[in-house]
Amino acid sequence: MNTTTRSPRHLVWPAFLVGALLLLGAGNEVLYGIAVPAAALALVVAVPGPRPRLARHPDALDLAVVAGCYLGVVALFWLAFRVFTQQNTLGLFLCFASGMVLGVAGPVVYTVWIRGRSLSALGLRRDNLGRSVALGVVLAGVQFALTLWGYDLPQPVDWVPLLALALPVGLFEVVFFRGFVQTRLETAFGSVAGVGGSAALYAGYHVGYGMGASEMLFLFGLGVVYAVAFALVRNVVVLWPLLVPLGSFYNNLQGGGITMPWAAILGFADVLALMFAAVWLAARHERRRDPGAPPQGPGSRRQQSEPRAPSPDS
Repeated sequence: MNTTTRSPRHLVWPAFLVGALLLLGAGNEVLYGIAVPAAALALVVAVPGPRPRLARHPDALDLAVVAGCYLGVVALFWLAFRVFTQQNTLGLFLCFASGMVLGVAGPVVYTVWIRGRSLSALGLRRDNLGRSVALGVVLAGVQFALTLWGYDLPQPVDWVPLLALALPVGLFEVVFFRGFVQTRLETAFGSVAGVGGSAALYAGYHVGYGMGASEMLFLFGLGVVYAVAFALVRNVVVLWPLLVPLGSFYNNLQGGGITMPWAAILGFADVLALMFAAVWLAARHERRRDPGAPPQGPGSRRQQSEPRAPSPDS
């Protein structure tokens, strides 16, 4: 593809992301959940370039594991927030933490140990950090300016634990819904279905938090934003540790229904440590399995054997 054809596409999708984040200022959940996916679909049709293609042979095991992990995560979150609630803090935390760890460790174990793929298939890669960090900083800056700039924070005990909570929640959501669910759906059904399907599943899993239909419609639109951002760079750092945790932190501040002691920070740190441990062990296993190949990135032998679904700007 020549430069004149590629340039507009490389500008259109980042501009779409910035515009979608600016639309958050409208404060209309229903409008957001309808307008953002519709705009993304219109761009797919209108912007010149290769059309999204459908996969011909979906991997049944991939789809079964996606479904199993998804149902497990939703069930654990449902138990945490709808059954145990804050009346049973220990039960709530154990189920909540188990769901987050399952959402990271499950895809990592399945991808690296069971299917023999690379961590880069989950967006855990180092080969395109510059572009990913740059886009992530721009998007996070827009979101911060709209939500947290000038925000009158409460006492530290009322917001520092919420920030600690946002980090493992954000990592879980990015690795599970973007690195795993989205990539598997894209490989099976094509890029449009992968972006839309992962956004819908992202919105739907919030039923475990007890959210209503209008809130989940908004989260569907937000899920499309996150999915497009990930599709542009195929690296989780475009969304974590800035964009997604900032959004989660702000929503928890606004909700005002979560109160946690300082000690909760240690629990969230433990959850984050378990997630990092799963990724570290997988990276070590990958190096031992393929000693002559790079530990991450699309150039490795394992990554080349894995078909790459097209991104919006491909």
